[in-house]
Amino acid sequence: MKGLRIFQYGCGKMSVCTMRYVIENGGEIVGAVDINPDVIGKDIGEIIGTEKVGVVVESVDKAEELLTELKPDCAIVTTMSLLADVEEALMLCAKCGVNAITTCEEAFFPMNSNPNLTEKIDKLAKENNCTITGSGYQDAFWGNLITTLVGATHNITKIKGSSSYNVEDYGIALAKAHGAGLTKEEFEDQVASDDEISDEERRKVIESGAYAPSYMWNVNGWLCDKLGLTVISQSQKCVPQFNDYDIESSTLGMTVKAGMATGMSAVVTTETKEGITLETECIGKVYNKDEFDKNIWTVYGEPDTTLVIEKPRTVELTCATIVNRIPDVIASSPGFIPTSRMGELKSIINN
Repeated sequence: MKGLRIFQYGCGKMSVCTMRYVIENGGEIVGAVDINPDVIGKDIGEIIGTEKVGVVVESVDKAEELLTELKPDCAIVTTMSLLADVEEALMLCAKCGVNAITTCEEAFFPMNSNPNLTEKIDKLAKENNCTITGSGYQDAFWGNLITTLVGATHNITKIKGSSSYNVEDYGIALAKAHGAGLTKEEFEDQVASDDEISDEERRKVIESGAYAPSYMWNVNGWLCDKLGLTVISQSQKCVPQFNDYDIESSTLGMTVKAGMATGMSAVVTTETKEGITLETECIGKVYNKDEFDKNIWTVYGEPDTTLVIEKPRTVELTCATIVNRIPDVIASSPGFIPTSRMGELKSIINN
């Protein structure tokens, strides 16, 4: 990381850690952009809670000009959760020949949810000799930790995972994507109905670029890619989560009343040619006072092994993973390359 020049695209909650981690590991933030007028014009030091750094957040309208002029080693894109929502940012990085890594959850393995847009980004990145990828918490806790357990197991029959997280920690786009704040009827109409379709109908929606996958949809694709498994079928079901008393949501700027969805559970089931089933669930919601993040995975085989991690600092772990992956992105071949093809996740300490 020492000496690397990094561009921050999006200066919200996640950038507080990503920018600080870059600087503390010897890198340099050379530019930053955002759409929020309350952030534009601020020195990035004000955002990360340090002395002024001398780099001011510019309007996103100046992103192309800045990327062309600064030619950073890598851009960190911390904005939205769906690939279509970060298309402009990733395509711009690809156009300017700038490597980019994003916290966009779908970008973890978008080949199985938005293949046409992925191919479009891949083509432009290859033309301009740069690498685009997605990473974050899932790279470690839903990915590499699980494939390590698989590597220590004989006769694997099933991989089952469940992870919960507080949508309050990730901004309004993610909270809305989980249906937080919707009534039961609104959730059914706007979220759940998307999965009440046949496999053929889903395939057509995916090819159109209009599919809204849960995070585990892309994680299952990543795991199968990493493990060399051949996907036969994959299905998804989204179920709303509720609380029996009102909860205040600072991210949504509203009171989520009892009976309204606090978020959702999304269960993804993948069948493979090799006979291994993946059944994974992510639970994202506005937490009540008794809830906390939890990550539970079981690899069934000889022997069965269960991994439980309680209260992971998901935001910090996501941001550290992003920063630690930057050398891999820079060293990777051009194109849209998932981290399943970049080797094991490792620390950049002393690098």
